This record gives sequence, structure tokens and C-alpha cells, in this order.
Amino acid sequence: MIKPILTLTGALAVSLMSTSAFAAGQCESVSFSDVGWTDITTTTATARQVLEALGYDVDVKVLSVPVTFASLESDDVDIFLGNWMPAQTGAITPYLESGEIEVITTNLEGTNYTLAVPEYTFDKGLTSYSKIADFREELDGKIYGIEPGNEGNAYLVELIENNTHGLEGFDVVESSEQGMLAQVNRLVDDGEDVVFLGWAPHPMNSAFPIKYLPGGEDFFGGEGIVQTVTRKGFAEECPNVGKLLENMKFSLPMENEIMGAILNDGEDAGDASLAWMQANPDAVLAWVEGVTTLDGGDGAAAVKAELGL
Repeated sequence: MIKPILTLTGALAVSLMSTSAFAAGQCESVSFSDVGWTDITTTTATARQVLEALGYDVDVKVLSVPVTFASLESDDVDIFLGNWMPAQTGAITPYLESGEIEVITTNLEGTNYTLAVPEYTFDKGLTSYSKIADFREELDGKIYGIEPGNEGNAYLVELIENNTHGLEGFDVVESSEQGMLAQVNRLVDDGEDVVFLGWAPHPMNSAFPIKYLPGGEDFFGGEGIVQTVTRKGFAEECPNVGKLLENMKFSLPMENEIMGAILNDGEDAGDASLAWMQANPDAVLAWVEGVTTLDGGDGAAAVKAELGL
């Protein structure tokens, strides 16, 4: 009778181990979209390091916003930390209504995103969207946007096509965040007038005095938020990661500091975010409250050890 009992016990143990491995395997790999904006690169790098410290494999894909939402819908990406609202309302609403994308939490409050000008241009009288056409010659008929496919650019193109505010004939110059800012910095260094898509948090706000223009509230809104969104059912399938995402709240000073290290000092995003976490361990430990490692261990202890907190 002893042998069958041992055999049954061993079989049960193997079964439990297999079940545990299967459950972990469903969520042991996590994928993010990074749309190439330094603030989202910052938060994504931060989340990646915390998850890796907890034992997860993390894949980050660099995608545009429209491709990000489509990839969440098709389950090719799990998480996106950069749903800027209300600016991305039009782009994400169909996916929210269909249930293919789910909002987990608001990870940042107090954002700003709309057209901006240097303070000296504002002082000359370019004080709103309705004044841009008055400066057509000084602006060389150009409005500087960000990456192609961005919904902010599309809104500006629509204003031009509809001749809203007399903008017919202007060109929206599309470029990467870094390319746009490099051009804006060159124009500012020469004291020339320029209008461009600006946002906060971002070190551009301290690089030179910026004024944000009223007039685009129907699209960009006023003060905004950034949301964490996932593919349908992700938090239910991976509740431990879901709990971490719920906990991860960021701040304007945090993001400005890390972005400054990346853009102004040339630091790698991972190095800059790790340095911030090591200097702010209490914030990181709050993120992992109620969160375990992949194998069910002490999440806080693992993060402290792996990240050197």
C-alpha cells in the first residue's frame, strides 16, 4: 500500500508544479508599446526595470499611436503607459467602446499638450491660435508637429484644410520629437519666431520660456491626464502585473528629472530611470505594495535587491 501512496503523492506534486508553471507561463512575458516620446520612454523604462526585478521578461516595441491601439486590439501588445487625454480621445474611443482596450488607471495628472511659442513670440502678439495667420511671414508658413500619424498633427492639418483661424496655406512639418525640438532650438537660438506642438512634462519647458496658446481646447483640452491602458482581459489574466500597473503613479517632477537626464545629459533611459528610483526608494516600494515576484515571492524584497534600493 505504501508504493501506490508515494506514486499518487508524486503525481500530485508533478500536477501542481505543472499547473503553477502554466499559470506563470501565461504572464511571464509582458509587452509594452513605446511611442517614442521621451516621457513615455521614461515611464516604460521604469516599469520594465521593476517588472524584470520581479522576474518577468519584458519586450518593448516602438510603435506609433495608431499602431499601438491596433496592436492592443489584436493582442500583439499588452500595455501602453501613454494614453494622453483628452488629446487621444478620438483615436482610442472606438477601442474603448468595443472593449478591446481597457483603462487601468490614471498614471499622471496635470499635463499640457497644445501649440506653443517662445515667450518672445508671444510678447510680439502671437497669443492664440487665431493670431497665427498674422505671423505667416515670420513663421515661414510652418507649424512644427511631431511624428507622422500623430493625431495632434492630423488636427492641425484639419484646421489648415478648413481654413480655421485663417490657416489655409500653412504646412505642418512632421518629425520625431527629437527632430522637432532640434529645429525649434535652432530657431530659438537665432531669435526667430516659431510655433510648435509642446507639452508638459518635458524639459523643453525649462530649456527656454514657453507660452501655450489658447484656441485648441476643442481637441487638446486644457489640463490633461495620462492613462495606463491594456489589451482586453490583461489584468484578469495577469492580476499581479495588473496590481503593479494600478499602483504605478508618476509625477511631473519625476518625469521632468528623468527626461532631463536623457535629453540634456545624454543618459540612457534605463540608467536615468534607475538613478531616480535609487534616489526615491519609497516611491518604488509603494508601487510594489501587494505585488509579488513572478514565482510568488516577496516583491518588495526582490525589487530592493535587484535595483539596489
